[in-house]
Amino acid sequence: MLRFSAPGGRAGVCSVAYLGSQSGSPWAEMDTSVTLRPGCPACGFRPQNSSLSEGAELSLSHRFSFPQSGKKGDGGGFQPAENGAAACKAASQTNEASSESIAPSPKRAAMSSFLPEGGYYKLLTIIGKGFEELMTVNLARYKPSGEYVTVRRVNLEACTNEMVTFLQGELHVSKLFNHPNLVPYRATFIADNELWVVTSFMAYGSAKDLIGTHFTDGMSELAIAYILQGLLKALDYIHHMGYVHRSVKASHILISVDGRVHLAGLRSSLSMISHGQRQRVVHDFPKYGVKVLPWLSPEVLQQNLQGYDAKSDIYSVGITACELANGHVPFKDMPATQMLLEKLNGTVPCLLDTTTIPAEELTIDTSRSGANSGPGEGLAASGTRTSNGDSPLHPYHRTFSPHFHHFVELCLQRSPDLRPTASTLLGHSFFKQIKRRASEALPELLRPVTPITSFEGGSQPQDPSGIFGLVSSLEQLDVDDWEF
Repeated sequence: MLRFSAPGGRAGVCSVAYLGSQSGSPWAEMDTSVTLRPGCPACGFRPQNSSLSEGAELSLSHRFSFPQSGKKGDGGGFQPAENGAAACKAASQTNEASSESIAPSPKRAAMSSFLPEGGYYKLLTIIGKGFEELMTVNLARYKPSGEYVTVRRVNLEACTNEMVTFLQGELHVSKLFNHPNLVPYRATFIADNELWVVTSFMAYGSAKDLIGTHFTDGMSELAIAYILQGLLKALDYIHHMGYVHRSVKASHILISVDGRVHLAGLRSSLSMISHGQRQRVVHDFPKYGVKVLPWLSPEVLQQNLQGYDAKSDIYSVGITACELANGHVPFKDMPATQMLLEKLNGTVPCLLDTTTIPAEELTIDTSRSGANSGPGEGLAASGTRTSNGDSPLHPYHRTFSPHFHHFVELCLQRSPDLRPTASTLLGHSFFKQIKRRASEALPELLRPVTPITSFEGGSQPQDPSGIFGLVSSLEQLDVDDWEF
């Protein structure tokens, strides 16, 4: 046992076990490999009278118990709580009895608001598969409140040890991170040899869903500004926590029913902290990273001794900006080797508008098809015509602001040293056009798109009649690529 001192002076106990030192699956205790730093990374308590040095690699169980009022001894009578939610509740009761204050971390409070038992969730329909077909994604309803949630169910018995470790890493950062622009994890638990991960359902889907179904030639600049601002706020937080995200792209930017922007894809994130010290660079190539090749920076793809750092995420922000503005991702149709050569040779994608496309190309009949999505091309044709049969204006007959162009150029600098940090980019002039909160402005800017929950027709959560429209509209979403 490790003893921790709480902010109010009382002592709590965290259950600690070394990886591989106990029999049975580590999932039974939801153990996660972490690095001890000045505060307990799971509950925020500080080490006290510990024989273990800070920076020691441990497997920390996210189950806590607290001394009952009036009991004495050095932990002999402590019993682990059934789960993190019960532990936080036990801590609260203990503190009330002793008139002392121990505040649970905000993240744990959010997680404990949803009960970690399968019986509290009504699985409505399967909306996707993933993780090499070992993961089933369900739309579900949380019975106590009627709220729609997304439930990922992973068959742990079919997972390799590498897959289990990969999932453990995601769950660790989901408990470690707490930011309004990151996808909120509501509960994680084991049910019949399955790992259940419950997250909020994002009624607008992902940014990729939006450009794939409604904004095929790209979104408006103002809508992109709101989305990128939320993305950068999330990245700024992740980078300050010592992590690199490594999977920034439109399909990992989710928008909730109230217009809030959330970054997903945490399972690919990598800590830059080793043995208690923050490393200058890292060298690990993302596992299952084939799907994100177009968004990865040159230094990540290069895989040399120079390594990469958080600035690699900034390059991905630039690619994502082009994806949102142009309606497709640069380099998408290129073979991997050609893509690598293009990036290493300094080929820079750009926003497609009247300042980057020759005037004669803007007069080409838009009914022509077959254009590719290379960095300087991508004149994707919608094939639409007006009611009288005439071709409309070219979809890229538009002009983005110089501030937007400059923002993208900064993000896509070949040298990572020349790219700004996420914090610096948040102060870029591109964002001066933002006058309101995203929750107020984005729903208006995304019209005629409506959040999926609006198909319920005002029905109550107990009324199943609204589910049919909800499920049918889910077919338009590329849920498999969300990664939550």
